[in-house]
Amino acid sequence: MVPYNDRVPPANEQRRAQLADAGIELLVESGVHGVTHRAVDRRAGLPAGTASNYFRSREALLVATARRVVERHQADMAEAARTAPAPVGGDGVRRTIDLIAGSLMLAAGPHRARYLAIFELRLESLRRPALAAAIDELMAEMAAFTGGHHAELGLGIPPAAIPPMLVMYGGALFALVTGPAEAVTSQAVQPLAVAIVQGGLAAARFTPA
Repeated sequence: MVPYNDRVPPANEQRRAQLADAGIELLVESGVHGVTHRAVDRRAGLPAGTASNYFRSREALLVATARRVVERHQADMAEAARTAPAPVGGDGVRRTIDLIAGSLMLAAGPHRARYLAIFELRLESLRRPALAAAIDELMAEMAAFTGGHHAELGLGIPPAAIPPMLVMYGGALFALVTGPAEAVTSQAVQPLAVAIVQGGLAAARFTPA
């Protein structure tokens, strides 16, 4: 008899992403209470028990959904950097404003659902310390990623400006995705991008009395 020595295969990352994407859709449609293992399985079109095999607790499922939003955001930023035309001139502030305006248009337009999902999770984290800690960790990761992204593009934005810019970006995005979709226009977004960049730069220069 040949001994059985097959190893357990590693988790299927594509399947994990499929489950998390289903969680995003359910968050938007039904809120946090609609995100259960059974509902995620049904939405993803997978056999019952699949989600619980990947995410042992409901909190783990919510954290995975939050991480998926961040992964997709980072992928969008990386793609934008890859396909962006070569910079003309050295005005890093102007380029940063354009970059943020474009990001807001994309996030509040075609990708509106994923950011509604992350705001749902942020509110739920007020009642779930473990989820709050996981989201805080993701936001710190996002700050580091954004700083590196800006450095790669040669924008000249000081690192101290990044955290306040992210806070203001989050506030602007919340207003855009929770308001009427038709209100998301370049005319509405451009002043927000200016305020985000100028506010971040001012905060970086601020010295408490």
